[in-house]
Formats: sequence, C-alpha cells, structure tokens
Amino acid sequence: MNDQTKKPNKSYTSEFKESAVKLANETDQPVSQTARELGVNVNTLHTWISKYSKPVKTVANRSDEHIYDEVKRLKKELAKVIQERDLLKKGHSVLCKGNFVKYAWITDQAKDYPVTILCRFMDVSRSCYYDWVSSPKTDREKENEALTEQLKKLFEDSRKTYGTRRLKRKLAEKGVHISRRRIGRLMKKAGLFCKTKRRFKATTNSKHNKRISPNLLEREFTVSQPDRYYVGDITYIATKEGWLYLAVVIDLFSRQIVGWSMDERMKAKLVNDALLMAIWKRKPMDGLLWHTDRGSQYASDSHRKILSDHNIIQSMSRKGNCWDNAVSESFFHSLKTELTHHCRFKTRVEAKQATFEYIEVFYNRERLHSANDYLSPVDYEIQQEIA
Repeated sequence: MNDQTKKPNKSYTSEFKESAVKLANETDQPVSQTARELGVNVNTLHTWISKYSKPVKTVANRSDEHIYDEVKRLKKELAKVIQERDLLKKGHSVLCKGNFVKYAWITDQAKDYPVTILCRFMDVSRSCYYDWVSSPKTDREKENEALTEQLKKLFEDSRKTYGTRRLKRKLAEKGVHISRRRIGRLMKKAGLFCKTKRRFKATTNSKHNKRISPNLLEREFTVSQPDRYYVGDITYIATKEGWLYLAVVIDLFSRQIVGWSMDERMKAKLVNDALLMAIWKRKPMDGLLWHTDRGSQYASDSHRKILSDHNIIQSMSRKGNCWDNAVSESFFHSLKTELTHHCRFKTRVEAKQATFEYIEVFYNRERLHSANDYLSPVDYEIQQEIA
C-alpha cells in the first residue's frame, strides 16, 4: 500500500462517543466486546465511559429481617411471573398447534425451563412427551432438526432480516451446503418469517431558489477505490415525541456508513455534521465526489463552504429522480424494513440509540451486503486491503 492510500488515525465526534458509551453501559456484554463491535480501541472506550457516564445513585441497605424476607418473597414471585410471561411470548403461536409441534417446541425450550413446567404450559402429558422424545427418528429428520436449530440462530443474529439467499451464504461459511428451497421449507415449518416491508416517503425539499449542481455520478454506483465517491440523503424516524431526522454519508466502494447525524430539526446543520463526521473519520483526498439529491440543506451556503474548504466536488440527482441516488434509498429501505417500522420509540433519545447500534454494530460490521459479494462493509474493506 503506498503512502497516499494509508489511513491516518481515526477521529470520532462527541455524538459518536456519547452513543458508544450509552451502548456499553446498557448492554450486559463486556466493554471489550462492545469496543470490537464498534471498531474502536477498548482503552479508548473506557476513557469515553469515564468522561461521559453519569454517576449511578445507590440505595442504602436495610438490615430489617422482615423487609429482607418480604423482598425475597417478592423476588421469587416476580421471577415466576417473568417466567410465565416469557413462556407466553415464546409459545403463544404453538398453543393451538398439534402435539408433535408442541413436543418439538418443548424440546427446544428445555434447556432454559423445566420440562414439567413446559408440559403443563402446553397442556400435554409429560409421559407422552418423553415417549415422543425416545421414539426413533430417521437420519433426515435428525438432520432437519439440526439444520433448523442453526437457521434459528442465524435468523436471530440477523435481527430477523435474512432470507434464504443470505442464510444459504452463512451456512456455507460453516461448511453446510443446502438449497435455498430446503432452507425455505425449514424456515416455514419453524415459523421464521422476515420482517415485512412498508413504503416510506422522501423528506428533503427540492423546491428552492438555490444553485443546483449537475449530476456527475450518472448512476455509476460501482467504484474500485474507497473514499473517492460518497452519497448521502436524509430520512425521518417516528417517535412519540415527534420526528427524529437522520442524515447519512455512504462510501460507494463498500457501502459503509462513514458519517451520520441525528437531530429533531431538518436544517443544514444536520447534513453538515454528517459530512464532517465522514471527513474527520476517513480523511479523504482532494477531489472526492459528493452526490445527493437537490434538497435545500445540500444547496445551502454553509454546506457549499464545507465542500469548498475540503476540495470536494458536488453532484446532485436530476429533479424527481430517486434512482439517481439509489444507494442511499436502498440503505433507508433496509433501516426502515429491519428496524424503525417495527419499533414504537417513546423518545428521540431511544430512537437515536437504536439507530446508532443498527448503523455502527449491525449494518457496518455484521450485515451481509450483496454488492460486497455478501460481506459486511467493514469486512469487505479489510479483504480489499489484504488483496
């Protein structure tokens, strides 16, 4: 790799740091695991936690024996209620099925719950269940059961977004080669269905009197070098407090989200902060092509000044033509299909944290992308650097 293509040290915005700290504090996994998922140094993440975490108030201990016994009893009852609630969530769709389906579900849950409780919950005889467990099965049936367990794990890891094509690819990585048709049959039998799709509308306002840049990208979405062609757009996320607006910057080379910003207002600052994050993080060379729609935010004087200061060339889609910015539209489609259309966010803070995790943990580092030969954006860039 020559000197021009070497990556300098990464820079992170305070918005990224605060979101990373919140993610580290709210998950049960080690801080080191969160750091790996976000692609940051674990010592750096610890430093951010020390700086941005709020002190946690503790409740004074009470020595009264009566209170201790009562708390102990309530905890036991709460654990029982939680167990019954969790069983109802997991098994409500199986309750009306035949006994064989119930037996299979009990076997699947037996690692977490006592069989006696599971049989009582499913209203089946425990002796009949054990007779079914001990009955001989064909090699094909055993193989299908093992495959189904693998598919369930992969499907859950994908946040219930992967269809047969991506699941086939993930199984192949584990040395398991089966047809998409068979995967589809096993998924249907196991009740594994991808999240449904819903339409969404554009948010930017292109009806303004500001100067418009020509379309220099011309739908050339496949590029051979990183940090030479960026595309961006704005979308909205619904919360009970009102809209949360999201602006993103995507590197066409790997489809990685290299910059983003969220705010309750859709002003020029929103897109400026997203682009500045990408510039600080990736340090692109002069001559970067930056393609967006004709929204007033992208045509603003403040945005054009950023482009001028960093020698960035601006390109804009033709009027009313969403296909000129298809990569951004595709990302928003994935975001809404896989996350926001299935969540009812109470606050903008809640929506912001969920979106941060989707972008930085799942989309950039885990989600298989068809344009990258079914590698995640980060893995694709690593592979290309090695090659």
